[in-house]
Amino acid sequence: MKPLIAPKKGIGKAIVFALFLAAMITLFRFTPVRQYISPDYLRGLVNSFGPWGPLVFVLLYAGGICLFLPATLFTGLGALLFGTLYGFLYNELGALLGASLAFFIGRYLGRDFAAGLIGDRLKKYDDRIAANGFATVLYLRLVFFPFTPLNFGMGLTRVTFREYFFGTLLGIIAGGFVLTFFFATLAEAWRSGDWRQLVGWKGAFSLALFVGSFYIPVVIRKIKPEGAG
Repeated sequence: MKPLIAPKKGIGKAIVFALFLAAMITLFRFTPVRQYISPDYLRGLVNSFGPWGPLVFVLLYAGGICLFLPATLFTGLGALLFGTLYGFLYNELGALLGASLAFFIGRYLGRDFAAGLIGDRLKKYDDRIAANGFATVLYLRLVFFPFTPLNFGMGLTRVTFREYFFGTLLGIIAGGFVLTFFFATLAEAWRSGDWRQLVGWKGAFSLALFVGSFYIPVVIRKIKPEGAG
């Protein structure tokens, strides 16, 4: 099986990429730094910036994505801090910025080495993904493929950033709104102490959306595009 590029090409960047991923996972899972990613600490940090809080939150969200922190943590925090409408807006901005940065990290540090390992058999899959880049990214976002691994992984393929960006933009809208609305409803009930809100129309609607979101992958898999898996 003849490789497309000499495997040694990009090996230095690939090592840096692997060390970066290993370091981030270790740092935030097995060291005292974990205490700084608690919802209470992050909420206090964002609030301390006053009117600049939304910008700080978006940057924290984006940075957290690149550092392999769970996107759900920031989505819930955005809903708690800003409510449904603004929380959804800031969550989407943070997720898009983080996804874009992670894509470029993967593309710059890992693409050359990955291409050097691709032989004829794997090349056809890479070509199929690239030929259906937008549809593939959109599909994988809609079926809730793990967010951060997909960000870095797509950077290793031939998918263009434009296709990746718009596939991500459209693919995370539904899930992002559902989660933000659900968390915002819980936060509103918690702040007011009136848990009866959860049995009202808003609570029932948010719960229905949340539960219904788990059926999105079932529907989307029926229309899976070529090259998506």
